[in-house]
Amino acid sequence: MLDDIRAALGRHQPGHAGAAVVPLGAGLDNVAYEIGGELVLRRSRAGDPGERLAAARREAALLTAVAAVSSLPVPEPVFVDEPTAILAYHRLPGAPLHLNPIAEPVALAAPLAEFLSGLHTALDDGDSPLSALVEVDDTPGDEWLADAKASYETAAAVIAPADRRRVEAFLAAPPPRPPRRLAFCHNDLGAEHVLVDGASISGIIDWTDAAIADPAVDLARLYRDLGPDVAERIVAQYGGDPDAVGRERIAFYARCALLDDIAYGVESGADEYARLGLAHLDRTFG
Repeated sequence: MLDDIRAALGRHQPGHAGAAVVPLGAGLDNVAYEIGGELVLRRSRAGDPGERLAAARREAALLTAVAAVSSLPVPEPVFVDEPTAILAYHRLPGAPLHLNPIAEPVALAAPLAEFLSGLHTALDDGDSPLSALVEVDDTPGDEWLADAKASYETAAAVIAPADRRRVEAFLAAPPPRPPRRLAFCHNDLGAEHVLVDGASISGIIDWTDAAIADPAVDLARLYRDLGPDVAERIVAQYGGDPDAVGRERIAFYARCALLDDIAYGVESGADEYARLGLAHLDRTFG
């Protein structure tokens, strides 16, 4: 990857060709590096070279379209390098919220409500290019619940007995009704994808999973990571269809996502996922 980064910079940003290259991390979907504190270079980890190039082009187009409707900063594409399938964008200031928690997370509710209101109504006028850039994710509640049950089979070993009873009661109940309609969503809006600079949000990153989906999913991971009080304040200030942020669906998706996090931590040895999931279990299943 480092050789590819140097080659891509030489073609598009020769002034950065000798800059320091710092690994930012490798997730399930992408690997990313920071260049000279100014650029982020990212490449998909999945598929063959042609598929990785298509993913980079799609994300560049998606980021451009999202920027037109987002009230919060999103990464600005700089180039897509065809030989290496690397996408470059300007680095946004700040650090991920899960690594840089703020003293009063409720202060984030108003900007997040404005952001989600704009995002979830972006397709209403019918002229947005977003619908052509993402897929529909209409995964039914029964499937979410089945996945949560499978996650619990792995996670149960590290969950305290009193908490297991609450989780099992949740898993025994039926899923909530589906939303009246789907909307354009970030679809993975956890604290790790919210950048903060001081006490303010400085950007929303990682749009790989963006889809036309249930808008409640966008609040679910915020509920999981920031707590129900913050989620309630977002709902209270939300400017879209109230059904889009139904409280029952938000809590349902949050609990499914938390069980998935704990199971992933147990299975992969990524202890931070399991630790945070267990730390947030009481309030998420409260």
